[in-house]
Amino acid sequence: MLYLLLLVSYVVAGSIYQTPLVKIESMRMEMIRKGTWAEFVKKKNAMRASLVSNANQTVFPHPIYDYQDTEYLAKITIGTPGQSFHVVLDTGSANLWIPDNICVNGRRGACRITTCDRGLVCEVLCHDKSCCEDDVDNPDEDNPCKGKSGFDSTQSTSYAKITPKKYFEIVYGTGFAKGFLGNDTVRFGEEGNNKTLVVLGTVFGQAVQIGDPFANNPINGILGLGFRGLAQAGVTPPLQRAIDLKLVDPIFTVYMKQLGAKAKGQDGGAFTYGGLDSVNCGQEIAYVDLTRPLYWQFKMEAFSAGHLSIRKGWEVISDTGTSFMGVPTAIADLVADSYGGQYDEMFEIYTVDCNATVTFEMTIGGKQYKIERKNLVLEEDKDSCMIAMTPLSSVGFGPQWILGAPFIRQYRNIHDMRNNTIGFAEPK
Repeated sequence: MLYLLLLVSYVVAGSIYQTPLVKIESMRMEMIRKGTWAEFVKKKNAMRASLVSNANQTVFPHPIYDYQDTEYLAKITIGTPGQSFHVVLDTGSANLWIPDNICVNGRRGACRITTCDRGLVCEVLCHDKSCCEDDVDNPDEDNPCKGKSGFDSTQSTSYAKITPKKYFEIVYGTGFAKGFLGNDTVRFGEEGNNKTLVVLGTVFGQAVQIGDPFANNPINGILGLGFRGLAQAGVTPPLQRAIDLKLVDPIFTVYMKQLGAKAKGQDGGAFTYGGLDSVNCGQEIAYVDLTRPLYWQFKMEAFSAGHLSIRKGWEVISDTGTSFMGVPTAIADLVADSYGGQYDEMFEIYTVDCNATVTFEMTIGGKQYKIERKNLVLEEDKDSCMIAMTPLSSVGFGPQWILGAPFIRQYRNIHDMRNNTIGFAEPK
């Protein structure tokens, strides 16, 4: 069902906070530019096969998402005083995790004694019980945490250990993060800024190991903005905790700037918590019901691109964690063909002539939404371009499409957790 509301008529009771976004070049685009993407694709596919074959009931699979296409990061701070991390604000997951200091620096010298060996020996005999949290040896040159910021709980006066100790492990499409849970103050932005949402007593993951795909990029953790039921290890997501504490109303707005795939370090937009982004949203918002309030998932009735037009009905999600549109493989192939493009299997991209006027039109809640060429055609170099589209294999359940940054740049996304709806507004 479609709901139309005017921005001026939407009143919220709580405070409104905002987190700025920073635009980065996605790992995919950077590696394509450097000529290392094809090799990464081989490793990625081998890793994906390994993760599937080795999975067991203690591992929580997160099957849809990779973060190699992330283009927007936000700064958060954890602890007192605050320790800063640039994280992905991800509507497709619901956990917050950051690298622990252990992941970055390895086991401390004081922990490298037999009475502090991992397991029961450590719990019983080790004088320094913090050693029992160490889960990796000294990092080597290939450690994915190398160069990242690590959280040091000993430097935070507001940190609280969780007893008995609880662990988490999240498996992504091409990687993983695992470690233990801690409790501290989380700020959605800079410490001391009156626009920063501050959430005391937040449970978050302290990763002691992360997968290779997180290496050599500026991603320093994931902050999930999905629903409580999607969270792993039974934790309350940070934003949901803020809502439970009545710090904000259960609504947030996403605004992403269109800056080009290679832009780095620029102002990339903002997430607004507790209300609407009245500065960047147009007056009319069209809301649709969520079909599965775990993800931000809803129905799309029809799709067209070039001479292609399909009216079938699909489950789709809005996902802030990817810079591409996830499209069912058969449809993606037809889209590329419609614009004279083709699939490059080695690079797993759809190439297209740089002058192609690629546009997508989608029908959601009976209303048409057009994504313009500027948000869909990415330039590899002056003579080579690609469509911001990646093929998705059908697995028979869950979302069939992923509406990533091309859609979110075109339309402001308003996430209403009280009414289980999502709204779309033209930019101002």
